[in-house]
Amino acid sequence: MKKMTEELTPRQIVSELNKYIIGQDKAKKSVAIALRNRWRRLQVPSDLREEIMPNNIIMIGPTGVGKTEIARRLAKLAGAPFIKVEASKFTEVGYVGRDVESMIRDLVDFAVNMVKSERTEEVQPRARQMAEERLLDLLLPPIRRRNKEGEYEVGEELEIEEMREKNRDKLRELLKSGKLEDRVVELEVPKAQNPMMQIISPVGVEEMGFNFQDLLGGMMPKKVKKRKMTVAEARDFLTQEEAQKLIDMDDVIKQAIIRVENSGIVFLDEIDKVAGGKSGAGPDVSREGVQRDLLPVVEGTNVITKYGMVKTDHILFIASGAFHVSKPSDLIPELQGRFPIRVELDSLTEDDFVRILTEPKNALIKQYQALLSTEGVALHFTQGAIREIAKIAFEVNERTENIGARRLHTVLTTLLEDILFDVPDVKEAEITIDKKRVQETLDAIVANEDLSRYIL
Repeated sequence: MKKMTEELTPRQIVSELNKYIIGQDKAKKSVAIALRNRWRRLQVPSDLREEIMPNNIIMIGPTGVGKTEIARRLAKLAGAPFIKVEASKFTEVGYVGRDVESMIRDLVDFAVNMVKSERTEEVQPRARQMAEERLLDLLLPPIRRRNKEGEYEVGEELEIEEMREKNRDKLRELLKSGKLEDRVVELEVPKAQNPMMQIISPVGVEEMGFNFQDLLGGMMPKKVKKRKMTVAEARDFLTQEEAQKLIDMDDVIKQAIIRVENSGIVFLDEIDKVAGGKSGAGPDVSREGVQRDLLPVVEGTNVITKYGMVKTDHILFIASGAFHVSKPSDLIPELQGRFPIRVELDSLTEDDFVRILTEPKNALIKQYQALLSTEGVALHFTQGAIREIAKIAFEVNERTENIGARRLHTVLTTLLEDILFDVPDVKEAEITIDKKRVQETLDAIVANEDLSRYIL
């Protein structure tokens, strides 16, 4: 069972990250300290707690070396609301693009769904029980036998009720034993609504669109339609319906906002694409504008969302960029000051590629072995083959664009293309990839530089 975040020391956080990411020890150390500091802040007396600001981080390094993966795994480890956005998709008001506050609204949406999902899991046993009772009502509708005055005789009413309860108990046993799974029942299900129009407002297009739907949704009755389905399908449908009734959405929203404000993580990718705007004309104006729009959100402000006001003061921002053309000092000074921790990630070596192929829990070779095992094929790679794949990926990165570990995807896909194509028809119980096979398949492509630019 995974430890809760508060039990994880920085050393243990790094150890968890090591299961998925090779190398980059400096970056792992920085994010581990940042994550532990969030827990430490919540233990500090309340009068000082608000004064402790998160140490936002800029990760500097070429693409494919693990920047995004570190942030994503960190959020998963913390169980924290996490969102990845590209800084280049935001543009200053007046240019085409989304406003920067939309990332906080997206983060809150994610947090609400996360808490709602947890609550749904908690109420599942009770919801399933309630769904079963509703199923029994569908399978055994109430008996309606009355006298001329429209009422039961006292004795007869008890007799009918007792008989119905006995039948219901029998049906319950059949239902639990799975003997009624294919029986067809008729249910009332909500009818799909036509999408409402959206309104453009300072809050953002998507925000007002949703609020407008909620406003009209309350005034207009919900449309339902009758649908036939099996007992198995009806059980799942009714369980989800009952679960929604058991969840207190006000509490879900409250908890989601608390999570966002205290443990939310925003990963700002490609921050270097909005740096270096110093010419004062053309697109550079927009770049600096994005930085100035980002500043209050990173610094700490109140953002209006459809769930209420959210403070961004204690959200952790992790920015990343290759910084080939620009450098962190090209960001506006105010924004630089909001990212006090800077970590440089190393380019990946041939040895790193060997480790990436084999060591992580989700290593590429393990992924392909799992895929082919679904066809009943055992895929093996010799040490020589793994070393040769790593060598080719490293060489292609050196000669063309350096896209880091992502190059391994293209190399492996090209290497295994024929196998993946033939396997369903040509039955082999075992396939071994050795160094010779790697060379025969890839050497011609690697040798032809123009061809390798297209294929690898």
